Amino acid sequence: MLKLHGFPVSNYYNIAKAALLEAGAEFEDVRTMPSQDEAYLAVSPLGKVPALEVDGTALTESSAIVDYVAEHLGGSLYPADALGRAQVRELMKYIELYIDLAARPCLREAFFGGTVSDEVKETAKANLKQGVAALNRRASFAPYIAGAEPTYADLAAYFSVPLADGVAKKLFGWALADDIPGYAGMVAKLKERDSIKAIEASRAR
Repeated sequence: MLKLHGFPVSNYYNIAKAALLEAGAEFEDVRTMPSQDEAYLAVSPLGKVPALEVDGTALTESSAIVDYVAEHLGGSLYPADALGRAQVRELMKYIELYIDLAARPCLREAFFGGTVSDEVKETAKANLKQGVAALNRRASFAPYIAGAEPTYADLAAYFSVPLADGVAKKLFGWALADDIPGYAGMVAKLKERDSIKAIEASRAR
């Protein structure tokens, strides 16, 4: 039995979970918080989520989990051609590196009652502006981010853009998601999918 470790607030856990659900895979959903406990470090070397246990071997990093699911469990949301698959992975990296990670230095102030320096906020805002512009240059939203069919890049955007959007709204008064044309339409389409319905239901509990 596959075991997926993570918790519903984590966008990367939700990306991995959605990939498993899209594949119709049977798995145990193990609610796990990031931990430096030695027992969990044996599963996830950095103590992060998600982690997927496969027959006694653990995979970490959502992109690695997505690739394993696509290659071995069926229901792949990658295009059939090599270039198309590479383009989807490129879009996923844009979302991860230049939108999600660009926002993370400000999470403490945006959501947890802490503070970060003006310099950190200015850098984050500039990086987010650059990331959104880059994504817009690559994404097609026709109606999905990579074209007519849904891909793993849509899952990445669905679960990651809201975090950056929340930071931008709270700290900069900027509705970041509104500056990604086609994003709202893609979100509406994804909400029709059983995998997303299942995850949203679990997040509401």
